Amino acid sequence: MPVLPNFQLNREDQALVGAVLAGQRRALAKTITLIESTRSDHRQRAGTLLHALLPNSGNSIRLGISGTPGVGKSTFIEALGLHLIEQGHRVAVLAVDPSSSRSGGSILGDKTRMELLSARDEAFIRPSPSSGSLGGVAASTREAMLVCEAAGFDVIIVETVGVGQSETAVAGMTDAFCLLQQPNAGDDLQAMKKGIVELADIFVVNKADLDPVAADLTAGQITGALTLLRPSAARWQPPVLKVSAALGEGIGNFWQQLGLFRQTVGETGELVAKRRHQSLSWMWALIESGLQERFRENPGVRAAMPDLSAAVENGSVSPTLAAHRLLELMGDTTGI
Repeated sequence: MPVLPNFQLNREDQALVGAVLAGQRRALAKTITLIESTRSDHRQRAGTLLHALLPNSGNSIRLGISGTPGVGKSTFIEALGLHLIEQGHRVAVLAVDPSSSRSGGSILGDKTRMELLSARDEAFIRPSPSSGSLGGVAASTREAMLVCEAAGFDVIIVETVGVGQSETAVAGMTDAFCLLQQPNAGDDLQAMKKGIVELADIFVVNKADLDPVAADLTAGQITGALTLLRPSAARWQPPVLKVSAALGEGIGNFWQQLGLFRQTVGETGELVAKRRHQSLSWMWALIESGLQERFRENPGVRAAMPDLSAAVENGSVSPTLAAHRLLELMGDTTGI
């Protein structure tokens, strides 16, 4: 058996774990803040907290939602969340906002876009900055999801930044992935990368009430495109649903389809296998992230980086040679 690190909780963190398990929102928010922190002491503390909360996680329905900007993701999530609360569910929404490439800041305005849902005690909405993380989700989204599950939320909804070339990571951390589209969207479907369409388990044409004819046309186009793609699951053909989130129409049907999908992949064993694969992929993603961080913090690398970077910029050293040299320095404990 491998030797595991010491996960002993101090008194403060024992109290924090107890408060999270009791569903206290302030403790939940504090734990996620620790997870999102880049400070090394906060990361160590967050790791200990996650280890303690892990046995109480994994019991929720995990749903990822993406779509083009303006498609109505927040409106759809609010309508769905209110519908689920009326059925006795507790809903956590992890919404990711894009970070500025210049300032690094994010607006984090999802709570204002889900005003009715955010006022409910049965809901928890946590906006997080993407902070340059690819895949449409924040680097800490997976950990935040586990904490919300431990706090008793049985439906976790992850809203991505939006559709783009790398907007596929959310499918690697949820049970089902929903892709939103809208009528009269022109060539948006053709503009989407094939990968994200192949990963979708359910398609939703939102704002169908605005132009029913255009909604029918869009739904038909998506249905036709799906005949050329491999389904996301062996015994599942992704449905294309017409919804008006603003009017609350079609939300119940969407939830029924989601339940049918989970039942189908549950019977085939795909859901269990999917979650196991997601956990392993998560571990490797954290390893790669940690290696990049250690590389940048290595004394030899930091000392050589300015000169090698300047040499690459002026063309006197190739990027390949510079990269090899820096990687060699990372493994050299004696320095340059």
